[in-house]
Amino acid sequence: MREIGHFIGGKTVKGASGRSGDVFDPNTGEVQAKVALASKAEVEAAIANAEAAQPAWAATNPQRRARVMYKFLELVHKEYDSLAKLLSSEHGKTVPDARGDIQRGLEVVEFACGIPHLMKGEYTEDAGPGIDLYSMRQPLGVVAGITPFNFPAMIPLWKCAPALACGNAFILKPSERDPSVPMRIAELFLEAGLPPGVLNVVNGDKEAVDGLLTDRRIQAVGFVGSSDIAQYIYSTGAAHGKRVQCFGGAKNHMIVMPDADMDQAVDALIGAGYGSAGERCMAISVAVPVGQKTADLLMEKLIPRVESLKIGPSTDDKADYGPLVTQAALNRVRDYVDVGVKEGATLAVDGRGFKMQGYEKGFFMGGCLFDNVTPDMRIYKEEIFGPVLSVVRAKNYEEALRLPTEHDYGNGVAIYTRDGDTARNFVNRVQVGMVGVNFPIPVPLSYYTFGGWKRSGFGDLNQHGPDSIHFYTKTKTVTSRWPSGQKEGAEFSIPTMK
Repeated sequence: MREIGHFIGGKTVKGASGRSGDVFDPNTGEVQAKVALASKAEVEAAIANAEAAQPAWAATNPQRRARVMYKFLELVHKEYDSLAKLLSSEHGKTVPDARGDIQRGLEVVEFACGIPHLMKGEYTEDAGPGIDLYSMRQPLGVVAGITPFNFPAMIPLWKCAPALACGNAFILKPSERDPSVPMRIAELFLEAGLPPGVLNVVNGDKEAVDGLLTDRRIQAVGFVGSSDIAQYIYSTGAAHGKRVQCFGGAKNHMIVMPDADMDQAVDALIGAGYGSAGERCMAISVAVPVGQKTADLLMEKLIPRVESLKIGPSTDDKADYGPLVTQAALNRVRDYVDVGVKEGATLAVDGRGFKMQGYEKGFFMGGCLFDNVTPDMRIYKEEIFGPVLSVVRAKNYEEALRLPTEHDYGNGVAIYTRDGDTARNFVNRVQVGMVGVNFPIPVPLSYYTFGGWKRSGFGDLNQHGPDSIHFYTKTKTVTSRWPSGQKEGAEFSIPTMK
């Protein structure tokens, strides 16, 4: 049985807590590895290594730090296929989808290569008589990231790449469900020239998380996961004086206007709703057709597409999606479908009984499609995180606009229309953090910032883009004057610029 430990001080080390968790092969349901669950002492050892290594790394000039990023990109590209297969084997997403997971992470590394420019401060000569005023950005010190199972390459890279480029040391606590790729990322950073101790990986559960949240040496914490845990991490970290950035759950709507290209809209819903078995925080889980005619046509086209989804093992490059990550995840999604039926929604396509031939013990589920879902139902209010799409019929545009605006989550939203006035009105008025116009999954590129509103995001700064540099640095402002030799005497009033 393969054993996965931790990466501390530039070395892979065995777990010492005596506790471990199972890492499954989602295709077969079998345990393929045991992952160590860190004790508080192991977390403290990682922090101590990071604290010792960080000052020298911060003193390394930004251009040299960027060169480590460039070298890391080169190394990952050499291992792209093997990393994608490793990721797929633990998560269950198809290998092509795993390649996309890695690529979106690398795009943030590419952004971080611009750190010499991104960390530049400001300078004003002669801000006052003989006075120069300037600012500089400096790293925080030791920071941490707590990342989810659904993107085991992308989100760790979203967190650690900007932090490292800014001169911080980083403690990564990835999901214990699929920890192998984060461990390999740390090894590749070391090979790329990152000094030992600057990036550490501790695998674990709540004990490891609480160790990071309460240790005074950790200056900032970033998190992606469910909203309840995001709120816990935000409040606990903030109570311990840390800068905290947390991203939670989602219920992403797609508005389908009567003038939309219906075939294009259906393609978008199928890919965005069922890709990666719906285990994406930016998955479209609610379709909102406007008007009865639009709704009827949408359902007419959706039903056969959902029924014909190709579900297969993660090794099948032609599969639309693979298994869910664990049996517990599969049970949870099935339970939500049961709830939807009891609540009175119309289950137009039922995928609960799907079995994959030859993989009967795998965590597979067929696509499910609900119609006539209403805003008071749990399947509308709560994040399901599986291959389940709910259709909520809206009588008119204003009703459709209210649905995502008034929902507790505010991560992503999309509108499909041919009308520019409608699209512009929607973009301006909808109360959601990321908006797509005829674009189903509006994840911004790496040089913009990613973040949701309401219970989808806790904290003032978003992930990647300029916000990531601001989050992982502190600004120091200097007011400087060199006396000319002329005595001016003491001033007792507050300095001003007259």
